Amino acid sequence: MVRATSTETRREKTAEQEGRSRRRWAVLGVLGVASFFDGLDANIVAVSLPSIQRDLGTGFATAQWAVAGYSLATAVLLITGGRLGDLHGTKRVFLAGLGGFTLFSGVCALAVTAEMLVAGRVGQGAMAALMLPQAMAVTKRHFQPQEWGLASAVTGVAITAGSIGGPVVGGFLTDLDLFGTGWRAVFWINVPVGAVTLVCGARVLSEGRARRRPMLDLPSTALVTAASLGLMYPLVQGREHGWPSWTPVMLAVAAGLWLLFAVRQRRCAVKGREPLVPPSLFRLPSFTAGLVTALLTFAGATSFTFVLTYYLQFGAAWSPTRTALAVAAVPLGIAAVFQLTWKYGPHRPRLFVASGALAMSGGTLAAMALARSAGTEPGLLPVMAAAFVTGVGTGLCTPVLTAVLLGTLPPHDAGAGAGVIYATTQFGSAAGIAAIGAVFFGVLAKTAAAKDAYADAMGAALWCVLGVFLLVAAMSGCLPRRGGTAGGPVAPL
Repeated sequence: MVRATSTETRREKTAEQEGRSRRRWAVLGVLGVASFFDGLDANIVAVSLPSIQRDLGTGFATAQWAVAGYSLATAVLLITGGRLGDLHGTKRVFLAGLGGFTLFSGVCALAVTAEMLVAGRVGQGAMAALMLPQAMAVTKRHFQPQEWGLASAVTGVAITAGSIGGPVVGGFLTDLDLFGTGWRAVFWINVPVGAVTLVCGARVLSEGRARRRPMLDLPSTALVTAASLGLMYPLVQGREHGWPSWTPVMLAVAAGLWLLFAVRQRRCAVKGREPLVPPSLFRLPSFTAGLVTALLTFAGATSFTFVLTYYLQFGAAWSPTRTALAVAAVPLGIAAVFQLTWKYGPHRPRLFVASGALAMSGGTLAAMALARSAGTEPGLLPVMAAAFVTGVGTGLCTPVLTAVLLGTLPPHDAGAGAGVIYATTQFGSAAGIAAIGAVFFGVLAKTAAAKDAYADAMGAALWCVLGVFLLVAAMSGCLPRRGGTAGGPVAPL
């Protein structure tokens, strides 16, 4: 009788463990879909802009804000969105962001004026800023430390796939003209998928809230919003306007606002009030080193894709579809190594990040050689090979960096820390495109009459990208020597 009871208990425990395992994969599916649509919608409008201009009767500058408004709103509100998760619970804030994202997608689809479309896009970006930090906090809560690399790799591939597929999906849906909706289909597609994901998320996500419930510091929120806007606006729009004189002025003002924000966070901590971004996070060497390395990694990886895309479409005169096929090799490279990375990478952060940086450097050198040797007509397979190698390097780096950063976050500051991490990657991507893009277009302007003008511009820009990747390799020495075990965070430096 006792033996039968024991056997039954073991069966119940096994069934319970299997149920939790299935639930984790369902959670990962929800996070993956949300991440994919964030990446997708950041870029899906670009190809549809001419159709939007004709339909709404607006100029290019206003239509361009349909692209920039999303990125700006996301970057500006990420840190605040992360802290709201600590305050109100990660599940509640994630679902609010997902529901709002779906709602504002409908607003964009129904837009009758350019202003209504831009407002809808800003709303989408703001809701994405609520979702993204919670996704990282949910990962920390639902998965064991040794599984963080896997979870971050899946969501990272989803975002990358969405980013690369955005222009292709946008162009395809616009040309398909489903039910006469034209460009509006690029937003309508979010509504049913968002609704289904919302229902699934409500069923599988568990609520998480800091035990020590923080307060939202409104002056700090205003400061970080203004500082983020002052930094992101010139980075996103400066190139479009030819880097006018107000660009360095706004950047200088933004630097001052960031300084004021840092001073206020320190004062709040000293006086016992809850800061929006705890200064204690930056006293953790692993967190600071991981954050700087992540910023450089995203700056280099995003710039590589940006420069390669421009070169192929305008220099080599490739179609958007052929360009997307070539650049899609980047997420394929990430996917090729993610199982290896999540299994072994978090235990050997320095080795994997250094190896990934060297692989990205190799892919960059290969792309430079292709542009130089093949003029403006490189082959599809060689370009895909160079992009694939760069993707492999990215796949070796980014999940490990995420695991390092997650392992340093105290539970009561998980949301705020995740907001800082996502904001850093957004700023890194924007700064990389701004800086490397300035080199690319600067060389292009000087050599416009030359036969290989685009190849020269790509070569100069990718030399800078190569320098960024070599910095990542050097920074890997500042990461922990070894990662965490199944029961704890990463080891100290």
